[in-house]
Amino acid sequence: MWLSLLSEPQRHAALRLAHNVVVSDGILDPNEEGMLGEFRREMELKDYGEIEYLELNGIEEVFADRRSRMILLLNLCKLSYADGAFEIEEECLLREISKTFDFSEDDFSLVDNWVKRVCALEQEGKEMMENAALNTMQ
Repeated sequence: MWLSLLSEPQRHAALRLAHNVVVSDGILDPNEEGMLGEFRREMELKDYGEIEYLELNGIEEVFADRRSRMILLLNLCKLSYADGAFEIEEECLLREISKTFDFSEDDFSLVDNWVKRVCALEQEGKEMMENAALNTMQ
């Protein structure tokens, strides 16, 4: 979501931070891998190869404005729900990023709540599509 609005350096950093999130709990779920692929496509980062861990020190300089920070946080939060669970390691990392970006606890809660609602709506849409496909077959 809105990842195409990021600058080239922000896109590369965003992909590496997304990788940080998905490996933070020690498990790389296929849904998370799929979402990383979606991130790559949206940011037009082809043939990226091995994604390396990105230290958080200095990311506030790469994401210097509030809008790019919000784009990143929304997407990383959504990514953390890709496997169906918001693991404590993922939450801790996202909270650390949020603090680095000078977001308040209320800001973080608003992002988390919004992402949960988006995920629920996407799931509802998938179920509607599946039901439509089943009805077509009958």
